[in-house]
Amino acid sequence: MKPSNSSNTHPVNFEPAQRIAGFKPYYFATLNRRIDQLRSQGKDIIRIDIGSPDLPPADFIIETLVESAKSTEHHGYGPNGGPAKFKQAVAEYYHHRFNVELDPSSQVLGLIGSKEGLFHLTQVLINPGDIVLVPDPGYPVYKASALIAGAEVVTLPLLAENGFLPDLDSIPSEIAQRSKILWLNYPNNPTGAVADLAFFQKAVDFGRRNNCMIAHDAPYTDVCFNEYVAPSILEVDGAEEVCVEFNSLSKTYNMAGWRIGMAVGNPKVISYMHTYKSQLDTSQFTPIFDAGVAALTHDQKWLVERNHIYQQRRDIILEGIRSVGFTALTPPAAIYVWARLPEKFSNSMDFCNRALEEIGLSITPGVIYGEHGEGFVRLSLCTPADRLQQAMSRLSGWMKTQN
Repeated sequence: MKPSNSSNTHPVNFEPAQRIAGFKPYYFATLNRRIDQLRSQGKDIIRIDIGSPDLPPADFIIETLVESAKSTEHHGYGPNGGPAKFKQAVAEYYHHRFNVELDPSSQVLGLIGSKEGLFHLTQVLINPGDIVLVPDPGYPVYKASALIAGAEVVTLPLLAENGFLPDLDSIPSEIAQRSKILWLNYPNNPTGAVADLAFFQKAVDFGRRNNCMIAHDAPYTDVCFNEYVAPSILEVDGAEEVCVEFNSLSKTYNMAGWRIGMAVGNPKVISYMHTYKSQLDTSQFTPIFDAGVAALTHDQKWLVERNHIYQQRRDIILEGIRSVGFTALTPPAAIYVWARLPEKFSNSMDFCNRALEEIGLSITPGVIYGEHGEGFVRLSLCTPADRLQQAMSRLSGWMKTQN
């Protein structure tokens, strides 16, 4: 290739599209790079930040993947949105787990992890200027996907005094009537809070009154403690008229890296998402879907012991942080502890940066989930108990040196 003569050309400068120009890299992408740098310097970093399950799936799930991969027929393109047997397995799961009846052909869509579905929903329903109601604190994708679609984002504070539930009655009528999507997420990330069917009924009623889609992000419904059983919003009568629920095998079956999830509910909206996906991806590797079928339809008893492990880890963290001045409720579900910083700290980002640099402890600052997350931190349960004990010991010693 002939070298260009730069003296005879203008510098090439590609500007980002306006819809993404203001975005920064996803927080955990930046954090991962910093942790890699510190580890390359020989520092021992204990991660209790990201919610990536460290335990493996059950053996029968892995064995199903391996056997399916041996088939010479399973290496071509799979059907977009998942094969019929996966959709049927999702419908069976919803029937047995929630007593919810779904039509697998029209009300179920396989996803490359539920995160893509959260993003896609906004793109297929939102026009510039539409209002999207987003919980604060909340999973960042809700807001990011809305902004990329040109929406006006209205945040709903999740406050401890209200059980970290949004106050739907406080939404002004002029805002409610212009709203096209209301995002909910229970059991909740990052707070670990839960919602009952009475609250879901109120949300469904809100959707009906205002012609607003209720989008429920529900990947933690099977990570529960102390005999708590999380409901699906689709258990509310008629919810499928105004709801789409997103679920995932990532947290329930320790399959985060496998990238497999589902959207279920309103058939018209599911069809919009299917059309959108058909322009973006060519589905997943068929053996991953086969493993997903096995996960959803086989014996679920192994999840009891897995949840017990998470519960033990939760209690280690709660004991450790409370002993040094943090305030935290005991979460009945999900894989996080949401903790208010001691009074002498106010900036969660600064606190977490210092903990990482000074004692090799990586914790997630609450402010990345919204302004109402400031003053809090999120601690993940996806770390073995012995390392959590080390983490709490480091934190305790360090906190004693802070004035």
